[in-house]
Amino acid sequence: MIGGDGLTPAVIKEADAALNAHGLIKIRVLGDDRAARELMYQTLANELNAAPIQHIGKLLVLWRPTPEKEKAVDEDRMPGPRDFKILKYSKRGGQRPEVKTLRVLGNQRLTSGGQIKRAKPKQKSVKKGRHD
Repeated sequence: MIGGDGLTPAVIKEADAALNAHGLIKIRVLGDDRAARELMYQTLANELNAAPIQHIGKLLVLWRPTPEKEKAVDEDRMPGPRDFKILKYSKRGGQRPEVKTLRVLGNQRLTSGGQIKRAKPKQKSVKKGRHD
């Protein structure tokens, strides 16, 4: 929203941040002067390198393609721990089942019986297994 102070550097900075986050933004201008609004509209479009989409009354619409977000890829990253809730039913039918929460780490798996096992068995070294 552009207030009575007009187009200030703070307004331009906020509009730039909003365009980076959303791509398409609406800006409401509180002034009644149409020529001043048109000038603000063109100034914003030029300074922010944005395309002027629409100017209806006191509403200005600007668009700029959002920049691609770069993801940091870590090849050494392993899956994190997961929490599972396990119901253990009583042998007597009338009792409430016991709820147990188990934390399963990235290199583990949960069996159908509710046991935690390693996803892959620990590999033994050929060199360490040989004792000559």
